[in-house]
Amino acid sequence: MEKILIGELRRQKSGFEAFIPYLFPPKGGFHFSRAIERKNDTAIRLLGKLDGITQLLPDMDFFLFMYIRKDAASSSQIEGTKATIINAIEAEANVSSDIPADVDDILHYIKALNYGLERLKKFPFCLRFLKELHKELMKGARATQFANPGEFRSSQNWVGGTRPSNAHFVPPPVTDMERSLNDLEKFLHAKDDVLPLIKAGLLHAQFETIHPFLDGNGRTGRMLITFYLWREKLLEKPMLFLSSYFKKHQKVYYDCLDKYHDGDVEEWIEFFLDGVEEIANEAIHTVLDITKLREQDMLKIQSLSKRSSESAIKVLPQLYRMPIVNVARIQKWTGFTRAGAQNLIDRFIGLGILHDRDPKRTYDKSYVYKKYADIFVNDA
Repeated sequence: MEKILIGELRRQKSGFEAFIPYLFPPKGGFHFSRAIERKNDTAIRLLGKLDGITQLLPDMDFFLFMYIRKDAASSSQIEGTKATIINAIEAEANVSSDIPADVDDILHYIKALNYGLERLKKFPFCLRFLKELHKELMKGARATQFANPGEFRSSQNWVGGTRPSNAHFVPPPVTDMERSLNDLEKFLHAKDDVLPLIKAGLLHAQFETIHPFLDGNGRTGRMLITFYLWREKLLEKPMLFLSSYFKKHQKVYYDCLDKYHDGDVEEWIEFFLDGVEEIANEAIHTVLDITKLREQDMLKIQSLSKRSSESAIKVLPQLYRMPIVNVARIQKWTGFTRAGAQNLIDRFIGLGILHDRDPKRTYDKSYVYKKYADIFVNDA
């Protein structure tokens, strides 16, 4: 496909070169090859299959918590965070004192995603929404970050290197940034002939090109994809998160964004659609694995006495949302005494549902719904 130039490098008064986006979208629009159209059709079909199969889940919202945690961990790890999805669950469950400090990045991402899901129910998808999302992501985050939460930058930033003159990429100066953001917002709402899935890919790449925040652009831009697809009703629930795909192919991800700047828009879109296809397939298998596991564990619970099975059936769905627990959490869920909660945990251990995370430990013990957690961890 012929290149679609979206901007150019232009020397600034300070001597460095910055990338200045042209009018967006280009006057001639976007024209993609038949191969891209076929990829889009395949990806849309898989999204429809994913949307249908999630109806099998007993409570989609509980599983959504885990998808959000997984995306939060992957997206944060792209930016250098070492903490994992398990660390995030430990922090939320308050079951460990040995948690990496940078788990804070993941927890803030989870907070921002959850905020966005609620906010979009009654607020338009616009630049102000992205600023609010960024504020939730960065406000109160680790002290090493100086991001001016919720505000577009008023100074020059850059990617890689120690200063603009030796940076890998220098986004547009503030004036050009503001113009480019206005173009992006108009494109977001335009009633054009750009297919929604392809548009999501273009929005992400263009947002990263503009780089409007001092920090947190990658994470905010990746959330933009999920929220746009959800707003366009390609999914009933936002169950498609691409961060694990971008993390798995991190070098290619960055290379394709670089090529996008150089006008190789189709190569970026091809990579993006491959990601939608891969993640949708993974999510479909995840739902099937969870459904199978639930059926197996429900059969185990039904083997208990009537009284025991009644309490166990109440706890099992809660484990889908919070798969790491301690006695105090089981007490909170059930209203049992400490001894009663421990007895229920022991029954779950006997059934092979819960596992003691540290058998040598005597106090402050915690337990994991391992087979369930492994579905997400092994897929990360």
